[in-house]
Amino acid sequence: MAIRMPRIIKKSGDVPKGYLAVYVGEEQKKRFVIPISFLSQPLFQDLLSQAEEEFGFDHPMGGLTIPCREDIFIDLTSRLRN
Repeated sequence: MAIRMPRIIKKSGDVPKGYLAVYVGEEQKKRFVIPISFLSQPLFQDLLSQAEEEFGFDHPMGGLTIPCREDIFIDLTSRLRN
């Protein structure tokens, strides 16, 4: 069984239609591109609530920043894909 990882795209303009770039990590932030369908999932909405509590609407990376460990984010997104 293969595990699909969220896409990591380096350039800011490389976000395909129907996807969203987010920054994940506690100290070192990594940029992931995820489907916008994740936004309606309760597990992902919990992460969005954490981001709102920590950053409000002022995200230091200029995009949506998710305050969790990268390995937890990858695990969560792999569960959302299945």
